[in-house]
Amino acid sequence: MYGVSHQQVEPFWQALRNKLRQFGVAEVPQALSWPQDLLAHWQSPDLLLSQTCGYPLAALLPQVQVVGTYHYRVEGCSAANYSSWLVVRDNETGERLEDFRGRVAAYNSRDSQSGYNSLLALIAPLAQQGRFFRQAIASGAHYESLKMLHSGQADIAAIDCVSLALLKRAQPQAVAGLKIIGRTAVVPGLPLITAAATPPQQLTLLRAAASAMVGDPASESLLIGDFSLVPREAYQVITEHQQQAAALGVTAL
Repeated sequence: MYGVSHQQVEPFWQALRNKLRQFGVAEVPQALSWPQDLLAHWQSPDLLLSQTCGYPLAALLPQVQVVGTYHYRVEGCSAANYSSWLVVRDNETGERLEDFRGRVAAYNSRDSQSGYNSLLALIAPLAQQGRFFRQAIASGAHYESLKMLHSGQADIAAIDCVSLALLKRAQPQAVAGLKIIGRTAVVPGLPLITAAATPPQQLTLLRAAASAMVGDPASESLLIGDFSLVPREAYQVITEHQQQAAALGVTAL
């Protein structure tokens, strides 16, 4: 789920693939799959390994097994947890979320914790008659949300702290002219998952290989700093945030 481009992630996969084979996982794909329909991909009965967002895991993927969660060496992260930055144009006079009431928000997708659900949880106590923003526009990706800020199509967006850090390194122009005015709640980071049918022995090997990637040069380029086994139950805080917003009458940005 992280990486500015597919090419940036491929070296990581090849290094992880080698470790999987070394640990005894026999059938490992040569190349990564980049599916358009992510939910169908995550629900595949023969899924070996993938990374998903915490919201789909908690709300849409009861059948998958959690392999573990990478830690990222990025401001906004704490151990296996992460958050999103509230990003606006740097010529905006507003310095806090409340200053953007009645403005336009951009978000990557409604099934995103970092871009949508985290922002929904923040605006819920501030919304009036169920609304805070005048409009919310789906951009399709964090990078596209930033482009909408630059163009003036949107005024504010919640951007995953890891995505923003990777963009700053690879494409600094993407974040030039923007500023941060706040931060969303910290929740468990993006988990690695495998199919429900993956046997326990293979799950153990997946965890060992994923953990062995810590310190590998390919992991350094993705800002990976550690790996831990975060239980599925820890991700329920994400759906609790959504339920709290709904209790306040706020069900959409």
